Amino acid sequence: MFARTALRQRCARWLFATGLFLLLGACVEKPSTLERVKEDGVLRVITRNSPATYFQDRNGETGFEYELVKRFADDLGVKLEIETADNLDDLFGQLGKPSGPVLAAAGLVSNERRLAQVKFSHPYLEVTPQVIYRNGRSRPTEPKDLVGKKIMVLKGSSHADQLAELKKQYPALQYEESDAVEVVDLLRMVDEGQIDLTLVDSNELAMNQVYFPNVRVAFDFGDSRQQRWALAAGDDNSLLNEVNEFLDKAQKNGTLQRLKERYYGHVDVLGYVGAYTFAQHLQQRLPKYEKHFKSYAKVEQVDWRLLAAIGYQESMWQPEVTSKTGVRGLMMLTQRTAQAMGVSNRLDPKQSIQGGAKYFMKIKDELDDSIKEPDRTWFALAAYNVGSGHLEDARTLAKREKLDPNKWLDVKKMLPRLSQKQWYRQTKYGYARGGEPVHFVANIRRYYDILTWVTQPQLEGQVAEGNLHVPGVNKDKPAEQSPPM
Repeated sequence: MFARTALRQRCARWLFATGLFLLLGACVEKPSTLERVKEDGVLRVITRNSPATYFQDRNGETGFEYELVKRFADDLGVKLEIETADNLDDLFGQLGKPSGPVLAAAGLVSNERRLAQVKFSHPYLEVTPQVIYRNGRSRPTEPKDLVGKKIMVLKGSSHADQLAELKKQYPALQYEESDAVEVVDLLRMVDEGQIDLTLVDSNELAMNQVYFPNVRVAFDFGDSRQQRWALAAGDDNSLLNEVNEFLDKAQKNGTLQRLKERYYGHVDVLGYVGAYTFAQHLQQRLPKYEKHFKSYAKVEQVDWRLLAAIGYQESMWQPEVTSKTGVRGLMMLTQRTAQAMGVSNRLDPKQSIQGGAKYFMKIKDELDDSIKEPDRTWFALAAYNVGSGHLEDARTLAKREKLDPNKWLDVKKMLPRLSQKQWYRQTKYGYARGGEPVHFVANIRRYYDILTWVTQPQLEGQVAEGNLHVPGVNKDKPAEQSPPM
C-alpha cells in the first residue's frame, strides 16, 4: 500500500513538473524576424537580375536596388546575401520560406492581388507605366489602340494586371505574358520589330533606351505609381518597421535622390566620340601624358599606344573625370582596383596610367593559356570592361554554339546575349551589358590603329605641328598614307 502511494506521488510530481515545463516553454516568445536577422548576421534578399535592380559588372555587384538594400544591411550591421528569382511568381513565392529571403527588393508595385501574398514597405521611387512602340510604325495614342497589336509583358507583372483590366473593357485585346524574358528583352524585341508593343516602367526605359534606337514612348498607361520593397505576410512587423524607418531616412538625407541621379539621371553608353575630335585630342592632350604611357608600358611590357587607346576610350585623356558609378581618373579606375594596384590618388594621371597598365596586364595574364595573340589582347580588353566572369560566360556560350571560345570573332557574337534572359539565365554570373565590351574593344582597336599609324617616325613631327592628315579623321589634309586597319 505504502509503495503504491509513493509511486502515485512520484508520478504526480513528474506530471506537474512536465506540465510546468511545457507551460513555461509556451510562454517563451519566438524571436522576431528582425531579431533572427541580427542573430544570424545576414539579411537575405531576393531580387531580379536586371540593369535596374541587380547585376554584376567589372566593378562587382551593382544596380539601384542592390545599392539601396546594401545600405540597409549596413545600417542593421549585417551581411547582405542576394539571390535572384527566375520570374516574379517565384520571387513572391520564396518570401517567408524557412531559411529563405526575408525581403524582396525588385522594383515592385503594390496591387490588390499582391497584397494577399505580401506586405509592402513605404515607397522609395515613383515610376510611370508606359506603352512602348517602334519608331516608324503607327503610334498608338490611347488604350483602345492596343487592340489588334502583338503585345508582350513580363508574366506576373503589374503591367499584366493592367492589361487584364483593360481586356474587360476591350475583350478583343490580346497579349502574351512571358517568364522567359526581362525588360531589356522586351525593349529589344520592340526595337527589332519582333513585337509591336510592350509595357515598361519609366525608370527602366530611361536606363535602357539608349541601347535601342528605334524604341519610343507611345503614351503613359495610367498614373504614376510607387515602387516598394515586399516582405512576407503575417503579424510580425519588426523588419517592416525597420525597413520603413530606413527608407524614410534615406528620403530625408538625400540618399535616394543620389541613387536616382546615379542610375537614372544620365545616359551611360560607350560610343565612338568622333574622328575629328580624336584628331584634335591627339595634338592637344596626348603630348601631356605620352611619356607616362611609354614609361609604364615599358615596365609592364605592353604597347604604349594600346594603353593610350584604353585611356582615350575611358576618359578622352582627361585626368579628373569621375563617372556616375564612382570610377575616376584618366584610366577610370575603381577605388578597389586602385588600392589593389597601389594607386593612392586616382586623379593623378601618372598614377592612374601606372595602375591601369598594371591592371590590364594582370587581367591579360590571368586569361586561359589556350587564348593566343592577337585574340588574347582583345579578350583582355573585354574583361577590363565587363569583368572576367562575364567574359568566361560568353566563352561558355560560344562552346555550346560550336564556336571557338578562344577566338574574339566568335566570342564577341555571344557577349550581347548576356543581356538577354534566355541566355544569361544559363550562365554563372548572370546579366551583363554584353554589347558594351564589343563596342569598347572595337573603339580601342580603331584608336590603336590610328595611333600606330601616326606614331611612325616619319609622321610624328607632323602630328605635333598639326599638319598630319589621318584618313577618315581630318579631311582637310591631303592623304599621303593609309593606316593599317
